[in-house]
Amino acid sequence: MDETLDKLGATIAETLSPAVLEHKVAFGELALAANPSDIVKVVTFLRDDPRYQFSCIIDVTAIDWPSREKRFDVVYHLLSPKKNLRVRIKVEIDEKTPVPSIISVFPGADWFERETYDLYGVLFTGHPDMRRILTDYGFEGHPLRKDFPLTGFVEVRWDDEQKRVVYDPVRLAQEFRNFDFLSPWEGTEYVLPGDEKAKGGGTNGQGKGSPS
Repeated sequence: MDETLDKLGATIAETLSPAVLEHKVAFGELALAANPSDIVKVVTFLRDDPRYQFSCIIDVTAIDWPSREKRFDVVYHLLSPKKNLRVRIKVEIDEKTPVPSIISVFPGADWFERETYDLYGVLFTGHPDMRRILTDYGFEGHPLRKDFPLTGFVEVRWDDEQKRVVYDPVRLAQEFRNFDFLSPWEGTEYVLPGDEKAKGGGTNGQGKGSPS
């Protein structure tokens, strides 16, 4: 199967060069790397060419690599029901570079692209309704970026006196503390009773303390 997918990827890459940069088979699926500016051309070809017929859009999402110059991978998953095949297309962009929307090819990508914008901040040019879809209208930041704080920036509550939703700055109930041995990720700076054996101080014929 992998050999068949590899041949398929080679044919697609050759036909669409230089729009498709490379291909590989990963986890039993064909993966293509494409130029961001050519993504509409690539998905149109994969949908319309009778050899492939990738007519179904499964997902559009992103992956955040904050230490990389081109921070985001925008990832598209397509399905060919007639050929029983899947393909993954990936494009690399930085924070300021928008990606052409593929709604003209796959109208079902509408909410996927909005979700990717909402959660990662990736913009899609040509999208007819580029606004948030999961977070609230006044939400700050993009919560699936890896540098987004786990606490968020604001907390939301209903104010019964004002009869409306109120946004307050996040307040922590207590300061962050090290919990010593109660936390499995942090060791203690002292020896608990019985642990001296594990540290090589035993006299039971084991460890450094055993008689020779």
